[in-house]
Amino acid sequence: QVHLVESGGGVVQPGGSLRLSCAASGFTDFTFSSYAMNWYRQAPGRTREFVAAITRAGDNTIYADSVKGRFTISRDNAKNMMYLQMNSLKLEDTAVYYCHAVRASRGSWGQGTQVTVSS
Repeated sequence: QVHLVESGGGVVQPGGSLRLSCAASGFTDFTFSSYAMNWYRQAPGRTREFVAAITRAGDNTIYADSVKGRFTISRDNAKNMMYLQMNSLKLEDTAVYYCHAVRASRGSWGQGTQVTVSS
């Protein structure tokens, strides 16, 4: 069972930046580099939505249109870590952000970290 722990959330003003981290552990048959990784978010009263994805080797990324050009997803397979650099934050970025690991159509979720953008 892959165990994921997010950190780095907090309160920031519009236009500010935050860097989220996702620490992965609990690997048995497969290593961290065997998993594609994603960030999702869920705002109050809304369904969970895709934010960004990164391939197993970290050589390809995709982003939701709403964050493209402002957020950057990355990973360090040697450290079993994934990151989300968030710049130019907007009020509508306020949400709980979740780390998601997927391999062979099976996924694991972290507990989430709260990001609040407020003036």
